[in-house]
Amino acid sequence: MADKAEIQEAIKTQGEVVRKLKAEKASKEQIDEEVAKLLELKAQLGGDDGKHVFVLKTAKGTRDYNPKQMAIREKVFNTIISCFKRHGAETIDTPVFELKETLTGKYGEDSKLIYDLKDQGGELLSLRYDLTVPFARYLAMNKITNIKRYHIAKVYRRDNPAMTRGRYREFYQCDFDIAGQYDPMIPDAECLKIVHEILSELELGDFRIKVNDRRILDGMFAVCGVPDEKFRTICSTVDKLDKMSWEDVKNEMVNEKGLAPEVADQIGEYVSMQGGMELAEKLLQDPKLSQSKQACAGLTDMRQLFSFLQLFRVTDKVVFDLSLARGLDYYTGVIYEAVLTQSGPAPAPPQQQNGAAGEESVSVGSVAGGGRYDGLVGMFDPKGRKVPCVGVSIGIERVFSIMEQKAEASAEKVRTTETQVMVASAQKNLLEERLKLTADLWDAGIKAEVMYKKNPKLLSQLQHCEDTGIPLVAIIGEQELRDGVVKLRTVASREEVDVSRAELVEEIKKRTFQ
Repeated sequence: MADKAEIQEAIKTQGEVVRKLKAEKASKEQIDEEVAKLLELKAQLGGDDGKHVFVLKTAKGTRDYNPKQMAIREKVFNTIISCFKRHGAETIDTPVFELKETLTGKYGEDSKLIYDLKDQGGELLSLRYDLTVPFARYLAMNKITNIKRYHIAKVYRRDNPAMTRGRYREFYQCDFDIAGQYDPMIPDAECLKIVHEILSELELGDFRIKVNDRRILDGMFAVCGVPDEKFRTICSTVDKLDKMSWEDVKNEMVNEKGLAPEVADQIGEYVSMQGGMELAEKLLQDPKLSQSKQACAGLTDMRQLFSFLQLFRVTDKVVFDLSLARGLDYYTGVIYEAVLTQSGPAPAPPQQQNGAAGEESVSVGSVAGGGRYDGLVGMFDPKGRKVPCVGVSIGIERVFSIMEQKAEASAEKVRTTETQVMVASAQKNLLEERLKLTADLWDAGIKAEVMYKKNPKLLSQLQHCEDTGIPLVAIIGEQELRDGVVKLRTVASREEVDVSRAELVEEIKKRTFQ
């Protein structure tokens, strides 16, 4: 362990680093990271009496949720779950960790982000990276061939966190998947309808849903002259087009991935195309692309998909975009991603804005994504039996970030409790009566609170209601007890009425029914 003088010197240097960053108005993440290092150094010094000092911080890339944030989160979850249920989904749960081999080789270049647990002598385990691979394992293990399920749970990624944009190392995923052998594009269209419903209901701002198909991409790579073994890695590079300019993407293809410049240029022509059903029609006539059987199958399905989307009335937000690649290895057919084109009153910090040319609106990042993965369950099945699946994942943390910013920006107070009524008294020695009345209300299913003091002042009881948004106060005094009534006070308007004990529950329900 370094001696005291060395640590003090290090603290001084680190303090300078933090001050400099603050002066330069660096990003919050950068400052937080350096402050965390400073706190750790200070903890090494120990307290004045040599006692160990705890570093009070959450682990990198994680966060706590305070009651206000939880209230917002609950509201978002309720919206999403009621949409999933409206579409007839059941729910399941799976363990937070899986056997390491279950997760290995399913995520392409992202596999390096999997958290492996320390070998405890026994099974080698990893924390789940998403909810899709565990779902496929669940289907194969239980020999399930069709199910429509949703699953909301935490997943773990050793990513470089960007907390302000809702990127964490521990975060929730919200998945909806349809497994089973069905006619082409019907379940796929429903998944897109679900994304449209959820994003519309949450009122996050304007959004676009980009769709493409793995078979169209692979066919395009083939006719442009990409060698077979480079399909996946070139796919990962194309996937960066929403964050990097075409120049940088081409550079990576040619210099890092060893693709011929003329091949890259041909890819460039295709990936700049966007449209709807008419683009699928056009590409089916394309002299080059129509030579690929795979691409033709993908384009025929795309045309079918758009006809269903018209029936579901969601084509206003959906665009067929040939640059959409989605990096994950397990997709086999349709893929899609929803992006916000401008968020609410407090836009997330802009990323490098050099996405697809000719975009009128600024994209603030993906809020949902998914696609068809027909081979994943077969990878786990001992006989290789395939179960076709299509699904969507809502990027819930990004959604929380935006909802929180909106709540900050609006003056509207977020209630963190659902209490309907506060049982109060204006005189002393009425604790037992207050507790009796509170119990009556609880037993009748009313959400009620009482002050934990023998003789609280009426003013402080009313103040508590103001502070927490409790709409009603049931006040009892000697006179009320004699008359068998309760004074019901509306906090906002301060008006009071006497209500008989027998009618109190109904009156509270009537006044707080929203």
